[in-house]
Amino acid sequence: MKNNKKINMKLASISGLRALLTEPTDSTAVQAFRALFVGGAAFVADAGCLWLISLTGLHYLICAAFGFIAGVAVNFLLSVKFVFPERADMSRGGEIAVYIAVSLVGLGITEALMWLFTDVIGLYFMLSKCAAALIAYGWNFTSRKLILYRNRG
Repeated sequence: MKNNKKINMKLASISGLRALLTEPTDSTAVQAFRALFVGGAAFVADAGCLWLISLTGLHYLICAAFGFIAGVAVNFLLSVKFVFPERADMSRGGEIAVYIAVSLVGLGITEALMWLFTDVIGLYFMLSKCAAALIAYGWNFTSRKLILYRNRG
């Protein structure tokens, strides 16, 4: 009897975690929590491409742009599945266009901060990428939430 209760509690907590991560929601707090995971996966794609392309000898800011594109693609695919599954109030093409526009501003923020942290302050470009990514995350999530996926009620 006691083991069944433990199993039921464990299943309930797993079910609650699954709902927290996958159930559609308008809760900004839950969406921000999910966006951390999605952003982490996008960051791995972004920074990984940045580092790999930098091995070719290209300037780090050019490499950062290519990495950013990879990160945005991963972010979009995962965000529409897990973070903002309710769809924007527009066609998929319009949603992608606005997503890209918001991302281009995020790219500008990333490039400017990487230049500042690397060329002006003297940090290693991969450390600059980490700092810039944290700041750009704030812009990207907030803008997407307010422009594309605001709560409808």
